[in-house]
Amino acid sequence: MAAQGIKADSLISGQDKNYIAYGAIMMMLILLVIVMLVLLRTFKVLTKIIIGPEAYATMKAEEAAAKIKLKPKTSVVERLLELKPLDEEAALIIPHDYDGIQEIDNPIPSWFTGLFYATIVFAIGYLLVYHVFGIGQLQYAEYNTEMAVAAKEKEVFLSKSANRVDENSVKLSVEPGVIADGQSIFKLNCVPCHGDHAQGVVGPNLTDDYWLHGSKISDVFKTVKYGVAAKGMPTWEKQLSPKQIADVANYIKSLHGSNPANPKEAQGEKEVEDVVKAAPKTANAAAAK
Repeated sequence: MAAQGIKADSLISGQDKNYIAYGAIMMMLILLVIVMLVLLRTFKVLTKIIIGPEAYATMKAEEAAAKIKLKPKTSVVERLLELKPLDEEAALIIPHDYDGIQEIDNPIPSWFTGLFYATIVFAIGYLLVYHVFGIGQLQYAEYNTEMAVAAKEKEVFLSKSANRVDENSVKLSVEPGVIADGQSIFKLNCVPCHGDHAQGVVGPNLTDDYWLHGSKISDVFKTVKYGVAAKGMPTWEKQLSPKQIADVANYIKSLHGSNPANPKEAQGEKEVEDVVKAAPKTANAAAAK
């Protein structure tokens, strides 16, 4: 029964429930307006019955005449700008002139006055928030915050893009961080076959000029990633991420010419290295070649 209840509740999401509640509120408001209109109409009918049709008609005519007298017809522009009608200009003329030019005393529109006072309130609030209490960040502080956020987003992007690398896009790197990460991966996974100094044990020597499957960084990456089943080199595609494979491949390339003790005899063909000589030589080994 509990499971059925949960399943039934899940048919309507929380957002749909909110929409239903809003709809119910709107319906109640509409019904309230309708009731008020009906009551107003009822009061008018009762008034007409109580005072009589003739008296009611006379009253309505007097109200209409009063409205016309109190509210002269004005244009849309005059209503928006709160200007006085032209027939009232004579009463608005300021009693002074200059070379026959007179000025009409049309008051400032209330909306403009309200806007002016709103700017004053805003200025005071801005001063208190940004310069007195320090709640908001000034331009330079906001810039630093945005730069920090951008740096974190860049770091996340680079971490994701690093795992999109493959044998076609891998680049040779001598950055100390890359070499250190590759060394850690190598020590954890590759030492049993290649030796702790990459001198070769079951697998080949990774520090000399001879290569079984190519010496380029893309070749090393491909060998580590897919392995060489015929020679006992396992595939590391499922155990290591693309970035980790790239790191260990670069670590292998950094070991060229390190001349470890008791190296295994040369295997494969001699190839010209594409190593960029920048990182210090280390004496640990790498994945496979």
